[in-house]
Amino acid sequence: MSPNEILEWFDQTPIDKMWSFDGCKPSDTGKWTHGYHRYPAKFIPQLVERLMDTYITNGSASVNDPFMGCGTTVVSAISRGFHASGTDINKVAHLVAGTKAIAIRPDYLEEKVKQFLSKIWHPEDGHTFFPCNQVEPYIPEKHLERIDYWFTEAARNELGKILTLIRSETDLDVQSFLLVSFSHILKTCSIWSQASTKPTRDLKKRPTLPYDAIKRHLLKMLKGNAAFYGVVPLQVKDNPDNYLNIQIGSAKAQPVPNSSVDLIVSSSPYVTSYEYADLHQLSTLWLDLADDLKAYKKEFIGTSYKRYEGKPLLSQIASNIVDKMVPKSRSKAKEIEAFFIDMQEVFNESFRILKPGGRCCYVIGNTKLKGVDILNAEAFAESLQYSGFKLDRLIKREIPLKILPQKRDEKTGRFASKDKADSEAYPTEYIVIGLKE
Repeated sequence: MSPNEILEWFDQTPIDKMWSFDGCKPSDTGKWTHGYHRYPAKFIPQLVERLMDTYITNGSASVNDPFMGCGTTVVSAISRGFHASGTDINKVAHLVAGTKAIAIRPDYLEEKVKQFLSKIWHPEDGHTFFPCNQVEPYIPEKHLERIDYWFTEAARNELGKILTLIRSETDLDVQSFLLVSFSHILKTCSIWSQASTKPTRDLKKRPTLPYDAIKRHLLKMLKGNAAFYGVVPLQVKDNPDNYLNIQIGSAKAQPVPNSSVDLIVSSSPYVTSYEYADLHQLSTLWLDLADDLKAYKKEFIGTSYKRYEGKPLLSQIASNIVDKMVPKSRSKAKEIEAFFIDMQEVFNESFRILKPGGRCCYVIGNTKLKGVDILNAEAFAESLQYSGFKLDRLIKREIPLKILPQKRDEKTGRFASKDKADSEAYPTEYIVIGLKE
């Protein structure tokens, strides 16, 4: 299709109510292990499941997600007994996705969690915290200043002791389970503004006590694990390493051979929407996942730190977006150009790993930035063709259930509270489906 034909195709595609899943409750979208950890812009498992139902015809299929995030695609594939692969540059995402995809025997895990919680607080030991021994708090020294910026001294010390106990757990699957719970509670236990996706302090906030928060969340996670354990096929539970292949790394380099994947379901970062590394800053600090936050941020696709010189942007639709942004903001134009160049390389990799007859399904929304329409989805469709794909199908869906900021300030392009915003961001989104013939 030519750029004009693509634009017309998108313009004439109606919203498909079947793909809105507006009848799903939070208990449906957060089923199994999907509710283990908060994560921005995650799509719902029902979307992945329907795509698998539509496009997978064999019981030993391989499913990939190059931007696996917190693992919705990976978990959905594992639940069906499929092989699941993927990458994410975000180390917190890798921890969360890997933990969510492992089904642990419920009675064993419940006993482990009970033992862990009893080391923090035991009612028979005089109602004191950490009753059995003197626990030294583990606080990564090189991040102490940043941790002190976000946490009260009491919360910092209690969290540090909890982390010491987690690090002493010898079963690595259980340790990861505990670490994910620890990571999830950090925002509520800090003075990070609960309503903000940006790193903003709220000095009036009353943080949740760490023990209360982690106990409550672990009990929720135990229920999720038990439900997941009940659906994962026995051969996967017995040999998880044979079915799960995920790595910390670039979406441009998947850990699978040529022509080995049946289906790709993914949602890329959104260009200049927010810094994904910032959103997990607290976990990155406490779990000591990056020596230098600024250097770590530069590895992310969609970050404002990326620039390219000398790499051509093939999509005419993307080039037009960049050209329209130049008079508004030359630096933003460079960010957008870098984003679309990165995505070209991701689509090339998708083509490499898919079997003939396989499909890639990219979930993406459009937005407006500094008054310029950012036609992410149309640019993706054109770029997929340059990578060798045939444009197979376009689904337009409403997104009532996606955890995503919905409003922008048109002048700055930044996400804003609803009362201050004047521009919709992603009220609908597309699933752009490419076929490898």
